[in-house]
Formats: sequence, C-alpha cells, structure tokens
Amino acid sequence: MINVTIADTAGFCFGVKRAVDTVYQAIENAPSPIYTWGPIIHNEHVVGDFEKKGVMVLDEDTAELPSEGTVVIRSHGITRETQERLQASGMQVIDATCPFVQKIHQIVETQGKEGRDVIIVGNPSHPEVIGIKGWATGPCYVVSSVEDLKICDFSTNNKLCVVAQTTFNYEYFKEIVEIIKNLVYDVSVLNTICNATKERQLEARELAAKSDTMLVVGSKSSSNTQKLYSICKEFCDDTYYIQTLSDLVTVHFGSDNRVGITAGASTPNNIIQEVSQYVRRKEF
Repeated sequence: MINVTIADTAGFCFGVKRAVDTVYQAIENAPSPIYTWGPIIHNEHVVGDFEKKGVMVLDEDTAELPSEGTVVIRSHGITRETQERLQASGMQVIDATCPFVQKIHQIVETQGKEGRDVIIVGNPSHPEVIGIKGWATGPCYVVSSVEDLKICDFSTNNKLCVVAQTTFNYEYFKEIVEIIKNLVYDVSVLNTICNATKERQLEARELAAKSDTMLVVGSKSSSNTQKLYSICKEFCDDTYYIQTLSDLVTVHFGSDNRVGITAGASTPNNIIQEVSQYVRRKEF
C-alpha cells in the first residue's frame, strides 16, 4: 500500500493568498475593467481562472496604459518607476505586493540613501528582484551565485548592504554572504528570505530524505517551486516536477512506496489534493 505524506507547508503562502484574494475582491467591488500588473502569481491555473472572469494582464510591454478601471499590483511587487506610471494612469491602483517584499523595497531605498551599495541575492530576471532593484537609490548589484560576485565593484565603496529575494535558497544565501564578508569589512546583512520559505525548504528536505518518491507540485515558472525541486532531488533521486495530473502518467510507484508531496507557494490546495488522490487511487 502506498503511504502518502503531504508537507504541512505545501501550497499558498500568506503573500500569495493575500494577492489572490485581493483580485477576487476587486472583481466584486472595484471599478471595471480589472487588470493585474503581470500575472498575479506564478500559476497558470489561477491566472487562467481570472482570465475567465474577465481579468486582463498588463506589463512592461504595454505601451499605453488604460485610463480607467482597476489595476492590482502582483505579489512580487514593482519598481518605483512603474508605480509612479500606474498612479499617473487614471486607474484605481490596488497594491497586493507581499508585505515582506515591500519591507525589502524600504531597506534598499534607505540603505542607499545612507551611502551603502546594495547587493540583492536572487534571480536577476525574477519580477520580485527586478522590483526590488527599482527602489535602489545608489549602486545596486544582483547576484545568484558566488561566481556572480565577480561583477561587483567593491573598490569604490567599503559599505555594503546585502538582502535576498524572499524565496532564495537559504543555504546558498549563507554561502554568498560568507564570501562577501571576506571581501568587504563593513557589511550590513539583512536576511530577507521569508520564514515561510525557509520552513518550506527545510520540511521538503526532511520529507524527501525519508521518501522513496518525491512529488513537487507547481508551475515551472515559479522560482520557489524550482528551488524546492532542486532541494528534494538532492535527498531523493526519484523526485518529479508535477504541473498537472498528466505529468504523473510517467511516474512509476511501487506498491509499498513512501511518497512525499510538497508544493510551491503559488500552488492552489485543490491541485495538491488532486495529485494526492491520484497517487492514493493508483492500482497495481
């Protein structure tokens, strides 16, 4: 008999749930049409459901913004320039940026004004990181690995502030910080990785280590789900990235397998339950 364990931390985090609920509330109460600035979260199922309800997506490629309706800022946050552009558009602006991300915006802005160069540890192409960098008031670098530190010019300023993308791998962050501390003597390190992210990654590691098969549920475009997959793969060779039930067709389960299931912060609970039920109903 297959033994299925779902991680307690699997599924929507606080910031994602808040953003999704905000869009549903806007559909009911805010002036229409309703827009989101970029996909509200990195999950095609949720974005698709909003599209069916008439919600449209705007982004940096939108040459001319609408002058009426409502725009909801996604959970990842936006740059100061984009915020000013939206506020000048004439639309009602509802900010659903995760509060933990907003805190990083404030840190980057303040630390820059105090004369510190800023290093953001994260994925340079991720919308959260792009948004954070857009609040910098001085030199700002984005690094995702120790190798990336080569792009940083530490010769002009010995005062640094280091922050992290909220969903970055905690172990990698610590490794990068240790290198920076050996290069620069005046470093202010602010570990801005969300506690929910650290807990999710730790639980995924522990669950993968005691599972025969590990299923990581979420969108391939989700940064935190990608990191969960990498972590689980380190501790369980039989780890699979599951976006939809069709991805389970090629997964082989033994009759007495211990199957662990975790999911990214943008994965709805109903998808997690569908995956779990599929595995439990598996016939041999």
